[in-house]
Amino acid sequence: MSDRIPRRRFLAAVAALSATATTRFAIAGEEQTPPPGAKPRLAVCIDALFTDLPFEQRPAKVKEAGVKAIEFWGWRGRDMDGLAKICQNLGLDVAGFACDTGGPLVAPGSAKTFIPALKDTLATAKKLGCREIIAATGQELKDVPRSQQHENCIEAFRAAAPLCEDAGVTLAIETLNVLVDHKGYYLSTSEEGFRMVDEVDSPQVKLLFDIYHQQITEGNLIANISKNIAKIAHFHVADVPGRHQPGTGEINYRNVFRAIAAARFSGFLGLEMWPTVDHSTAVRESIAILDEAMNNK
Repeated sequence: MSDRIPRRRFLAAVAALSATATTRFAIAGEEQTPPPGAKPRLAVCIDALFTDLPFEQRPAKVKEAGVKAIEFWGWRGRDMDGLAKICQNLGLDVAGFACDTGGPLVAPGSAKTFIPALKDTLATAKKLGCREIIAATGQELKDVPRSQQHENCIEAFRAAAPLCEDAGVTLAIETLNVLVDHKGYYLSTSEEGFRMVDEVDSPQVKLLFDIYHQQITEGNLIANISKNIAKIAHFHVADVPGRHQPGTGEINYRNVFRAIAAARFSGFLGLEMWPTVDHSTAVRESIAILDEAMNNK
């Protein structure tokens, strides 16, 4: 038997050790507090907020509202060179954006059609200095068994993993609710999403945990997040019902943010919401809720 460790498993092991070190430091069997800076950051989705302005003017509004990162949906047909320059001038990070998947990943043969589109997306991510891309599975196919659609997705993500590993970019698998907003979408439960992450077995393929969608689909937010934090690359934030800003609905965002911070998650919480008030005000209110959670108030 060969002593060589497959590259993907080696990378996964390194990532797992890193995640463990971030989450818990043990010296002589005694847990220690992780170093300062291991905390979540907010990003603002500029396809949901400040949409009264042209796309290229929205990043400045995000900075004015007090957030230092943006995210957005599709990149094709948009001036990514221009956006890169705008963000550089403003000192903003691009937290994530939607990956072109070349078609539905649930479809047979998606592993082949995914790769060319992924390469284009990774090139765009490099241009923007972005380390996360978001991939949707597509609508459920009525004439294909769910088990086969699941396998089609796994094959596509496994084909994508080495490219993402080489680029140092994390691909975040997106779950959506099918009860209110996205009827017919294939992947709705975090359970299946986390299973996909396990089966792909790459440190650069994880889950986008959308708090709004998962509250509608399954609830049990804090337990699901805390138990699976190492498998989560990114969060999306909005309240239920209505997909408005935190504090307008049934989700106790102070407790949810507190649990995310306690798990030493240091990635992005993307504000993908449709506010009931002025957008800058909604962003500042969200900042205040996160600050309260971080300070255990």
